[in-house]
Amino acid sequence: MDNVTHSLTALAMARAGLNRITSRATLLLLISANLPDIDIATAPLGPLRYLEVHRGYTHCLLALPLMAALSVLMTAAIFRRKLSWLSAWIVACLGVASHLLLDWTNGYGIRLLLPFSSRWFHLDVNSLYDVIILAALFLAAVWPSFAGLVHREIGAQVYKGQASSIAVLTFFALFDIGRAVLHQRAADKLDSVLYGGEVPLRVAALPSRLNPFAWNGIVETPEGFRILRVDASSDFADPDASRFFEKMPRDPAITAANATPAFRYFQYFARFPVWTEQPAWIGSQRATRIDLTDLQFGAPNSGSFHCVALVDDAARVLESAFTFGSGRDLGWGEGTPK
Repeated sequence: MDNVTHSLTALAMARAGLNRITSRATLLLLISANLPDIDIATAPLGPLRYLEVHRGYTHCLLALPLMAALSVLMTAAIFRRKLSWLSAWIVACLGVASHLLLDWTNGYGIRLLLPFSSRWFHLDVNSLYDVIILAALFLAAVWPSFAGLVHREIGAQVYKGQASSIAVLTFFALFDIGRAVLHQRAADKLDSVLYGGEVPLRVAALPSRLNPFAWNGIVETPEGFRILRVDASSDFADPDASRFFEKMPRDPAITAANATPAFRYFQYFARFPVWTEQPAWIGSQRATRIDLTDLQFGAPNSGSFHCVALVDDAARVLESAFTFGSGRDLGWGEGTPK
């Protein structure tokens, strides 16, 4: 999930009682709950390299104790004082674990078992930026300041926020349990019908940011992929009223593009890969533009996470790249011959 959610969760954990276990626990939790995203340091190396590294070794279970130890060292260095090693390390382990758990809950996924397995784990319960969860965590973060003003006005003991922090963490857990139930209901609905007479091979129900009952459905059939909306609280609508993307045959242009590093890795990463082809021109030279899209991040020519290649008539790859955008920003092959 996003780093604001990770940080606010860490703050709630500290105020809920972990700040009593060791000194400097709040900063320690803030660092440890965000440290796995240190892989962002590879971003200057380009989008493909960052995609390869992100949610990899810094997010696996084997690295959890090492990430926690590094968090303790960083906290001690900031305050220039020695911490109680064991208690600080235990708290930092909880901070790192909270990061891994939250990342596991969304559709992007996490590779928990590296280096023994490169499998991606996805719970598909939360979106990357969940408005409801963020709002609850933010309210719990600012509530102690507001309540403190009231308590000082009436001369009562200053409110430290433990109760509101425990409440929001409890809400977070119960909210995700409820979403897990709704997710399974939505997935079962997607898997229970035929699509154009075809039996679904795989289905996914991805959450929306605002409505916990609304899910974005993706269905793979022998002939292609369909995307549609499904409401977990009502009867399933017409399954054929969906957007269909045909599975493209592996012609020479697609085969050539698939041999490039960007396309090879994206094939491993993508859960629902859709290929598209369209005519393109480089100056006066005719080419074919190949796009590979993961439907969980958007449709072809829209959304994000795309691989794009330009292939000439001799099946030679002229350009190839991965982009976090829609692919249209590259501008490759657009327009008419010159």
